[in-house]
Amino acid sequence: MKFLKYFLITFLVADGFWAFPITLTGKAGDKIFSDNIRTVQLYREGWKTSNPIVQLNSEQKLVLTFDDLSGEVKEYYYTFYHCDRNWEISNIPREEYFNSFVEFPVTDWEYAVNTKVGYINYYLQIPNNDVGLSLSGNYVLVVYDYEYPDEPVFTRKFYVVEPKLDITARIRRAPFDLPEGECQEVDFFIDHGNFQINNPRTDIKVVLTQNNRHDNAITNLQPIYMSDGRLEYNTDMGNVFYGNNEFRNFEIRSYKYAGEGVQEVGFFKRFYHVTLEPSEIRTQNKYSFNRDINGRYYIEAYNTDYPDLEADYMFVHFTLPLDNVLMGGGVYVFGALSNWECSKQNQMKWNPDKRQYELTMLLKQGYYNFMYAWKDLQTCKIKLHTLEGSHAETENDYQIFVYYGRLTDRYDRLVGYKVFNSLVNRNF
Repeated sequence: MKFLKYFLITFLVADGFWAFPITLTGKAGDKIFSDNIRTVQLYREGWKTSNPIVQLNSEQKLVLTFDDLSGEVKEYYYTFYHCDRNWEISNIPREEYFNSFVEFPVTDWEYAVNTKVGYINYYLQIPNNDVGLSLSGNYVLVVYDYEYPDEPVFTRKFYVVEPKLDITARIRRAPFDLPEGECQEVDFFIDHGNFQINNPRTDIKVVLTQNNRHDNAITNLQPIYMSDGRLEYNTDMGNVFYGNNEFRNFEIRSYKYAGEGVQEVGFFKRFYHVTLEPSEIRTQNKYSFNRDINGRYYIEAYNTDYPDLEADYMFVHFTLPLDNVLMGGGVYVFGALSNWECSKQNQMKWNPDKRQYELTMLLKQGYYNFMYAWKDLQTCKIKLHTLEGSHAETENDYQIFVYYGRLTDRYDRLVGYKVFNSLVNRNF
């Protein structure tokens, strides 16, 4: 199959060809390869801000929606691949998790209604009559245009869990933190009961993420204590994250007036333009609680019950005033609105005349969280605390994934998953 062969070797990236191995590590993240594709959302049915994870052999479904701004209805197809704990394609026949065929059309689509920016909205549920989810573990979903099967338009990760064990956690200020208190430590316990684990150090892998980010995920943790039916992870060093700050937010549900975080809404050159309130660096600010949704967004517009089809797109203008340009890296608008990555599409540009960083993004009406991220040129690491500050008191969500796979097994199973909140599960 031509598409599969290509997928195993390289991807086509929007700004040109470059080698991209199929090893989809957490750092790779979700990818969009076409400028026409916007607002890709994959979530559990009934919960639009949820992580894309469903329980094996349950009635739960995943919902995929995305918009195509090209103005043409295209014959999009999708497929997916089971992956191991390291996001490499599993060495098992695909027939084991597909009923028959391995590629399927996305047949549910509709035109946008009464919008200045025209688009076609596509909708898909998984599992469905064509495909089921018969194995637990990691999956990567691939969507492509049928006329160009060698060119994926986007990829998305999702998970299927078979709960075999229980996870408990406590979140506290890191013991070896600076006096100001910048970091949070996640201590947790795995109770596996009658689920037999012969060698936890090789058979079990734990992935710990903060607010669904994968660029800073912790993956190399080992239990420090092992007893009958229980594993304890409490290293005081390896399971530590910067607490960072509460996310900034803005809402663009209306084009008639300025919502939260918006300075002005205007209409010119046929489109709506939104100017956000000027921002400031928060590294010297004291901690202040602000209710947020931890970097996510959801689509919503006033006076409509069908925002997927009736919400419009707006040009959103971000500004970050600074005394001088920052050297040695780049400044980015960061969050789910940028696929949790730093790319050309969300990199801010320095305006020497106004002495500020600027960026314009085309976003669909809704409510958004974001932060200003710094990406170091040498290390390529994404840092939020550089521009936003960091506090041990910050409210964050932590996701714990537990994988099980022996050397003799053909694939890795996802046997545990749980979300913990730094306020609810707090132990300072």
